[in-house]
Amino acid sequence: MTTGISLIRENTASMQPPRALWVSFPLGRPLGKPGDPAFQHRVISAALDLLNRNDGPVLEDYQEDAPQIEIEHAPACPVTFAKKTSDIEGWTEALRAEVEALKPWHDLGRRRKKGRTLVGLSSLSVMDNALKFADLLENNELPVTELKWFKAALEDTKVFYLEAITAQPGAYEHTYIEQIFWSETLMGKAMLALHERFSDDDGLSAFARIMAPRSAVSGAKKRT
Repeated sequence: MTTGISLIRENTASMQPPRALWVSFPLGRPLGKPGDPAFQHRVISAALDLLNRNDGPVLEDYQEDAPQIEIEHAPACPVTFAKKTSDIEGWTEALRAEVEALKPWHDLGRRRKKGRTLVGLSSLSVMDNALKFADLLENNELPVTELKWFKAALEDTKVFYLEAITAQPGAYEHTYIEQIFWSETLMGKAMLALHERFSDDDGLSAFARIMAPRSAVSGAKKRT
């Protein structure tokens, strides 16, 4: 009987392995924050504990988020996100302006990396994806027939933002960048709004799990 740790819940659910523990950590970090052995051991222990279950297949959620970095120890973000959700007159123009403002920073970061970027999973540009997100929000719709596009667009857009935010040199901690994205950007607020709509739909609620970490969702609830 085997057990494993999953970062993408929907893929694990479709494969139905004997035992799996889903964690809400960034891709590439199945045990959470590097250099924190106590936290990593708790994750491993939770996965191994699934071997004691007599039923199966088992897919269980790990209830602890990875530790957050202290803001004062992180390099300053080169971009200022000052607009509040209450000031948004229309998602289309708001997201268009934010993506346009980030493009020079993303271009700078790409030049520093000799042209390398992880953006490109979606067949559409970041701007086109942002405008489609805005259209969904303004029309109170979900991409029921375009979930494959939506997932790729979600990843592309988030990567674009993270690469732009880290355009200037510095030792950026992943959790700090994620915190900026989910709490300060309009795109983060847009994704959380879509996350809420997915969560309220009985047929698509499972898809919401891959959209945002629990820390971002709980943080948004505290701010409202």
